[in-house]
Amino acid sequence: MNDPVGGGSSGFAQQPVSVWRSLAGTAVLLDGFHALKHALRFGAEVPVAVTADREAALALADELAPDVRQALAALLTEVPETTYASLVPRPHPTAVAALAVRPSREGNLRALARTPRGAPVVVLDQPRNLGNAGAVIRLAAGFGATGVVTTGTLDPWHPTVVRGGAGLHFATAVERLDVGELPPGPLFALDPEGEDIRGLKLPDDALLAFGSERSGLSAAVRARADHLVALPMRPQVSSYNLATSVAMTLYHWSATGGAAS
Repeated sequence: MNDPVGGGSSGFAQQPVSVWRSLAGTAVLLDGFHALKHALRFGAEVPVAVTADREAALALADELAPDVRQALAALLTEVPETTYASLVPRPHPTAVAALAVRPSREGNLRALARTPRGAPVVVLDQPRNLGNAGAVIRLAAGFGATGVVTTGTLDPWHPTVVRGGAGLHFATAVERLDVGELPPGPLFALDPEGEDIRGLKLPDDALLAFGSERSGLSAAVRARADHLVALPMRPQVSSYNLATSVAMTLYHWSATGGAAS
């Protein structure tokens, strides 16, 4: 039987669908149970959430996220599967979706600029792949990084990036900036010609910059860099995946004194 909180009949569903359609142009799409779960854990404002199977979604909460089960029960409205499918670009296997209010740019910029910082800021220099950007945001949140900044044209709040980040945009500060607007702090740029990272201790207030998947660091970021840093790599292997490079670098930071909170 459906949980009584939130309702599941078509009559109850009408208002959430209307709210959804009124907010869809400006709100952040949380695509799937895990994205909604993470957003709620980190304080996102979620005005509407729908599911094609409320009972299954709440069973997932009982199993995987009892800490947000009550919030999910209050939010989730069951809608017909065809209605759910009409609200999202592609249905998620968990048949859950929600819309969240994007954090204010001003608040994110204050968090990024605050000094002293207890954790680095990850800088993605002109990234191209939306999925990679999402994976990096997920990593940064897991390690407790202060934030993720992108330069160039990629929107770090694009729905595909948010999907790849599993809703963890709300656990760290995510913004797009020009190179001249980067937060203060020593910039360590990852480059094959740099100093071996294994001989370095990355400071908590570092900016950790990673070039694009195709062309590497831009001239502007290279000129701004205080240090060029190289990851260990077997000869004749040309590169690592962007998210892998970020994971290795954040792990090195954490293993040499930094720590996730």
